[in-house]
Amino acid sequence: MNWQATLDQLEAGTIRAANQDESGNWKANVEVKQAILAAFKAGENQEFSGIYQGFVDKHNLPAREFTREDNVRLVPGGSSVRRGAHVASGVIIMPPAYINVGAFVDSGTMVDSHALIGSCAQIGKNVHVSAAVQIGGVLEPIGASPVIIEDGAFLSAGVVIVEGIVVKKGAVLAPGVFLSASVPVYDCVNEVMLEKGADIPERAVVVPGTRPVSGDWAAAQGLNMACALIVKYRDEKSDASLALESVLR
Repeated sequence: MNWQATLDQLEAGTIRAANQDESGNWKANVEVKQAILAAFKAGENQEFSGIYQGFVDKHNLPAREFTREDNVRLVPGGSSVRRGAHVASGVIIMPPAYINVGAFVDSGTMVDSHALIGSCAQIGKNVHVSAAVQIGGVLEPIGASPVIIEDGAFLSAGVVIVEGIVVKKGAVLAPGVFLSASVPVYDCVNEVMLEKGADIPERAVVVPGTRPVSGDWAAAQGLNMACALIVKYRDEKSDASLALESVLR
């Protein structure tokens, strides 16, 4: 796959770094990721002038520039969207925020201050990415799936999501939730522990929690490890409290 054409198509949203099949499962688009890596290989470090004075990066992966016709609000103050990232109409980006190559951010989504959308991460429609949210990127291993945040999810301040975790539609993550392939998630509503790395279910409300560390010595020290707890599923009351304001968009 030609890397120049791939970057153009990624920005236009006509191809994506991950795709969803008919069953709703997500899978990395290996050809796209190979093309992105080829772009890095082909790139040569250059100095940028003007508003980027003093910065050095690959000549073929500069920060994107937007116009009024894009209908994207990129608020002044240190944010950057890298070449090869798709930002749909109606997205708001508050400073400072960073959206890396291969990422996809769909319409109506808010990316708040100090938020990171990592390489190839996929963000759905009307997602609220609160301040200091960190969504990990992935370019290698080449077949590794990126983080997926589906439509209508609400990520509260300081949430960290890495290692290809999928957050399904309408899920709510409370402040400070950390999700990775090794962090267990306990569904307190259905009284089950999800398989490690499993999708966060639709409309689940997730809060940070702890669990005892196994072993007599650890127990004697009162040690605990981080986990995540599904404490409820969204209802009319929680929907009302999380309603997004159309006037902001």
